[in-house]
Amino acid sequence: MRAIIAFCLWVTGMPALAQPGIAEMQQARHELVNTYFSAFDCALVLATLFGLFGAVTIYKNWQDGKHHIDAAVSGWFYAAIFVLLSGIFLRALFGI
Repeated sequence: MRAIIAFCLWVTGMPALAQPGIAEMQQARHELVNTYFSAFDCALVLATLFGLFGAVTIYKNWQDGKHHIDAAVSGWFYAAIFVLLSGIFLRALFGI
């Protein structure tokens, strides 16, 4: 009878040992924060590159005599805005 009780206590204590501790959870959060800010910085750089490349392309088209560039302006502008908003959305999604 004692063996059965000892076995039951041992089995019920096993899941508690398998759970990650506070240190592991803090380490995972720290890694997520570091990775997220690297990705957010990358999104800012991409938005800047989209804006600069779009400005150069639009300026070239304007100088070549193509004065109907409304679609190109809106396309490059909205591409940069989309990248910036995706970074903000990820910040809200992960709560960082």
